[in-house]
Amino acid sequence: MLTPSRVWKVQSIIMGSVEQGDADEVCASCGKAAVDDVKLKKCACDLVKYCGVECQKNHRPQHKKACKKRMAEIRDDRLFTLPDESHFGECPICCLPLPIDRDKSFKNTCCSKRICKGCSYANQKREQEQGLRPKCPYCREPVPTTDEEIEQNDIKRVKANDPAALCDIGKRVYLEGDYDGAVQYLTKAAALLEIEAHYQLAMLYRNGHGVEKSKKKEMYHLEEAAIGGHPEARYNLGAYEMMSGRIKRGVKHLVIAAKLGDHDALEAVKDEFARGNASKEDYEAALRGHQAAVDATKSQKRTEAEAYFANNAGN
Repeated sequence: MLTPSRVWKVQSIIMGSVEQGDADEVCASCGKAAVDDVKLKKCACDLVKYCGVECQKNHRPQHKKACKKRMAEIRDDRLFTLPDESHFGECPICCLPLPIDRDKSFKNTCCSKRICKGCSYANQKREQEQGLRPKCPYCREPVPTTDEEIEQNDIKRVKANDPAALCDIGKRVYLEGDYDGAVQYLTKAAALLEIEAHYQLAMLYRNGHGVEKSKKKEMYHLEEAAIGGHPEARYNLGAYEMMSGRIKRGVKHLVIAAKLGDHDALEAVKDEFARGNASKEDYEAALRGHQAAVDATKSQKRTEAEAYFANNAGN
């Protein structure tokens, strides 16, 4: 039975006039308290708790508006938080951030690890000096030299549910015209938290390849990719927001993309500053962040490798 004080507390929760600490103590629907040996579970919005699914369903009409508002705020907090690094992460050998330019790193099919060119070059140089057979600088497996060996490696990694391999296969079959297969591989990779797969799925939903066109799903996957540090996805979100008239949100996205090392995003912030849409502080933050991101990817080994591969291009 609800006591008068508990009735007041439940009503206060419904009306939104009770402190969060008090809301944590009782079920927002029936008023059962945690002190009554009832295990309360938080709503996804983290504003209220319930003693069970039935109470959560019963309270939904009263709570729906506040819940949706809070969930949108939580989503925005995640969306506009600068990731620690781009979705490429660090080179697993030298532990420096990988450049967002894909041409400055290699992905090995044997282990699906992306290695910076500096470490790849150092390994290649050592093998040549010692007359060794080429091996992956990370897992030390022999480097595949034929299409058949590469395909066998792909099959092995896919069977192991390697998200990077699933994503790569998804992109490959897409280029071959197998849109349905691309959706299956990319969806599975995205479920395994492969950020690139989210970006590719956004493109599928934009173009309606293998799926029905859906702006809502395109934006969801773009946002997931952006949250995971994908500069291109972040840039696209910025462009969408600008075209929709949400200038401040668009500039926020572009500044974050610039801070991840995206040069096009930096130029876009510069243009918006010239138009008066971005503040001086926005432009300065983008400049400093972009330079810091680029500098963090530099090393003597990488500089030597870049010169070596440039001189031997086409040989």
